[in-house]
Amino acid sequence: MARLARWTALGAAAALLVAGCSSGSSSGNGKNSKGTGRAKASATASSRDPSGTASALPSSLTSQKLDWGRCKATADSPAPGGDWQCATLKVPLDWAKPDGRTIGLAMIRAKARGQDRIGSLLFNFGGPGGSGVSMMPSYASTVSQLRQRYDLVSWDPRGVAASGGVRCRGDKEIRAAEAIDATPDTPAEEQAYFQDSTDFGKGCEKAAGDLMAHVSTTDTARDMDLMRQVLGDTKMHYFGISYGTELGGVYAHLFPKNVGRLILDAVVDPSADTVGHAENQARGFQRALNDYLESIGQDPQKGTQKIADLLKRIDANPLPTSSGRKLTQTLAITGIVLPLYSEAGWPSLTSALKDAEQGDGSELLTLADGYNERDGSGHYGTTTHSQRVISCLDDKQRPTLEETKKLLPEFEKISPVFGDFLGWDTAGWCHDWPVAGQYDTPEVSAPGASPVLVVGNTGDPATPYEGARRMADELGKDVGVVLTWKGEGHGAYGSGSDCVDSTVNTYLLKGTMPKDGKVCS
Repeated sequence: MARLARWTALGAAAALLVAGCSSGSSSGNGKNSKGTGRAKASATASSRDPSGTASALPSSLTSQKLDWGRCKATADSPAPGGDWQCATLKVPLDWAKPDGRTIGLAMIRAKARGQDRIGSLLFNFGGPGGSGVSMMPSYASTVSQLRQRYDLVSWDPRGVAASGGVRCRGDKEIRAAEAIDATPDTPAEEQAYFQDSTDFGKGCEKAAGDLMAHVSTTDTARDMDLMRQVLGDTKMHYFGISYGTELGGVYAHLFPKNVGRLILDAVVDPSADTVGHAENQARGFQRALNDYLESIGQDPQKGTQKIADLLKRIDANPLPTSSGRKLTQTLAITGIVLPLYSEAGWPSLTSALKDAEQGDGSELLTLADGYNERDGSGHYGTTTHSQRVISCLDDKQRPTLEETKKLLPEFEKISPVFGDFLGWDTAGWCHDWPVAGQYDTPEVSAPGASPVLVVGNTGDPATPYEGARRMADELGKDVGVVLTWKGEGHGAYGSGSDCVDSTVNTYLLKGTMPKDGKVCS
């Protein structure tokens, strides 16, 4: 199961469609905590570039010319049609050694249609681990107005898909790992859970090699600024969704003078550490579940307990499915999570839960497969592999088994459905990881930067609304500007609010920033 808190609105919606809405590793992780860690990464802070200059970079990097050409199909996605172009950007493997070895980043763009071009608008759709090259064409219709004045640009960040994407284990190993209980109840299950995490990390280390220590959010933020220069833009215009908001905040901290028009939507709370994010997520998904239950006329407390009891029964006796595979408790939780990412998915959750109560796990398994990128032939995508490699390099906190067990009662109190999984996830996700994490919480303070529009959705399950205000506060006075949407689902822009869409478009196209605290209902 993938780390829930950092999956994107678009990615979840795509998975929901794959699942039939009428990740592929064994143990996953969210982030959360009793207290929010406030220690910042000294390496990140000391490398901040308030002047926005890049005089230390060799001209072989800054003067490179992108060879835009026809996009090619990959093993996981067909080539986009229309006028999309692809190219490869050369960046340093190690930003501490810009004259050293380089790696290639896959990029995609569609040039602006209008005459009054502003520049490039970079998109990151989250994850971490989401492929911008495959997602950008499918998102183009949502942002069609923006293409009048911007080149729409995205990329596969280092360690993702066509930019050195990491596959930590094969399909056979992933299928076998589905049987491992992500909420262990016995010493034997605990041992299997943590051994699987150790094995996964070793597989990533073997697959990634030297790249393993150079896929952090800070590395990618530096890649972005080189990308800005090579694209010929004086300022960085950027649209970050979900984890992409954390990336945007880190960029603003490192290069405040280069900030142009930045949108951060479905905001990751930058003040929360690993345990803090997991607690935030437990609250967010429980809040979404309560809203769903109320929508179908059920009392949230009673409905939640009914689902929790179902999960306990599945834990003891996995359900049969039409495919011949078993629906385990972990897969059932994954199947419940997916339709909560969008209100459009709620009917599929109703149907899947009804069948599960009657002893058939087929629909929940189909939803879980969509989330885990499992296709009809049993092949799994690698988004969750890249996600784990990136986030475990970022995250310094490593809760022990003993620490996690002390936290579990609080997690279960927050959410009887999701709390146990997310609590265990804090210990299992980066357990025995081969590379040390870099920080407890990311540094996003950006004094002197142009105002940044921070968009929060009150019903967001994966990145709860409170994170938007905290991001704005961390960015600093006169920088973070909050726009609130009283809606459901992960992300606000393109989700059905004309108020949100017009406010964002007006800012990006005309430079008109709304008043801080504007609310769209």
